[in-house]
Amino acid sequence: MNRNTRINALLLLVVAALAVLPLALGLGDHKEEPFAGADAEAETAITEIDPDYEPWFSPLYEPPSGEVESALFALQAAIGAGVLAYYFGLRRGRRQGEQRASAAADPDTGAPA
Repeated sequence: MNRNTRINALLLLVVAALAVLPLALGLGDHKEEPFAGADAEAETAITEIDPDYEPWFSPLYEPPSGEVESALFALQAAIGAGVLAYYFGLRRGRRQGEQRASAAADPDTGAPA
């Protein structure tokens, strides 16, 4: 197994551990909603500190349910992942193209053309 394969396997194990360990260890069991978002947590904390607090901003769009909100968040994450994958793929393709062009231009290096 080469170095890149070991690094990829290790990263995959770390990601899997980050996903499974909170569930296996029961983190968040003491909360009413263990997987509530940061916005809901902040709203709860602010309400506990100052019950008369009035928000100074309202969202442009309020999803009709939590499921729709989760779906929109997942869509946003997927689009972001697609943009990142496109960028890194483009960089890799350009780098490989430059390497091939330099190898073809300089036959003394001994690299296959």
